[in-house]
Amino acid sequence: MNAPFGLNVDLLSLPQPYLLFLGDTTEPGFAKTAFGLRDWAGEKCVGEFSCGATVTTKLEKMTPAQAVAEGAKGLVIGVANPGGVIPTSWRKSLIEALEAGLDLVAGMHTRLADIPELAEAAERLGRRLIDIRVPPADIPVATGRKRSGKRLLTVGTDCALGKKYTALALARAFRRRGVDSDFRATGQTGIMIAGGGMPMDAVVSDFEAGAAEMLSPDADPGHWDVIEGQGSLAHPAYAAVSLGLLHGSQPDVFVVCHEPGRTEMLGTAGYRVATIEEIIDLTLALGRRTNPDIRCGGVSFNTSALDEAEAEAVMRRESERLGLPVADPVRGGAAFDALVESCLA
Repeated sequence: MNAPFGLNVDLLSLPQPYLLFLGDTTEPGFAKTAFGLRDWAGEKCVGEFSCGATVTTKLEKMTPAQAVAEGAKGLVIGVANPGGVIPTSWRKSLIEALEAGLDLVAGMHTRLADIPELAEAAERLGRRLIDIRVPPADIPVATGRKRSGKRLLTVGTDCALGKKYTALALARAFRRRGVDSDFRATGQTGIMIAGGGMPMDAVVSDFEAGAAEMLSPDADPGHWDVIEGQGSLAHPAYAAVSLGLLHGSQPDVFVVCHEPGRTEMLGTAGYRVATIEEIIDLTLALGRRTNPDIRCGGVSFNTSALDEAEAEAVMRRESERLGLPVADPVRGGAAFDALVESCLA
C-alpha cells in the first residue's frame, strides 16, 4: 500500500484501535469516514460514540471510558460534513474522549489544535490531537509530463457515492489477478485506511494537479495506481478538486461511480445529479488535455438501497444501455469481474 507522501504525521502510527465518533449526524452520506473505516479497517474499530446522531455504523455503542476498557487508543471523527467543520455541539464529547484517555484523530478542514478547549484539554491530559487533512508544504506546480506506469481514476456523478470503495475494490481485484497495483488515497478516510496519501481537497488550487502528480509518480510500465476520486466534475461546489485530480493523475482508464435513484446533489439543494453519460463526456473531454488516450473502463453502482434482485436488474439494464460493464464492487460477482477485465484490457 502507499507510503506517506510528506504528510506531517506518521500515519502508520495512528492510535489504534479506534472509537468512531458520529457527532450529531443525520445524513448517512456525511458519515462516510466512519463507514469506510468500518468496512475496510474493521479490525481497527471497537465501537461507535455519538452526541445525538441518527446515523449508525451498527458497531457497539460505547462511551469513551468503555472503549478504553476495550483497548481503544484513539477517537476518530467519522464525519465528513460540508466544509469539514467541528461544531461547538461536539466539543463536550470530544473532551470526554480526551479525559477518558483517547487521542483524537480528525480529517476535517477545521484543525483540532485550533479549537482552544481541545488544545487546552489535550495539553493538560498529555493527549495527542492528530489532523489527517494536512498536505505537505513542498507540492510543485504540475508539469503535465506523461509518467510511466498505468493509472485508473474513479470519478463520480456526485459526492459520497462510492469512489473510494470502488478504487479499493479494484486495487484488491487487480492484485488478486497478479497485477502489481497500489491504492492511492486522496481523502481523509482513504488515508486512514491506506496509511498515506494526499488530502486533495486541502491543497491550494494552483497545486492540485501537481499534488496528483506527486501522489502517483513514475512507475514500472506494468504497474497500476488505482486513484481514489474526489467530488464530481459536475458539482457546483467541488468540481475544482475533481478537475485538478483528473489533470494531474492522467488516468489511462476511469470508472464512473453512481448511485441509482439519487436525483439531487448531496449538500447542494436544487442541483440535479449529473447523468453517467454527462460525466463520461466531461471526463473524456477534460482528461484528454493530459492523456489523449484516456478511456472509460465501465461504471460502478452503489446499490446499497436496493435488494439483490433490484440491483441485478438495474445493473443489467444500464450495462445494455451504455454498452459498458456495470457492477457494484461491494456485491462483486460476475458483473464486477467483467468491470475488472474491462479496466485491464
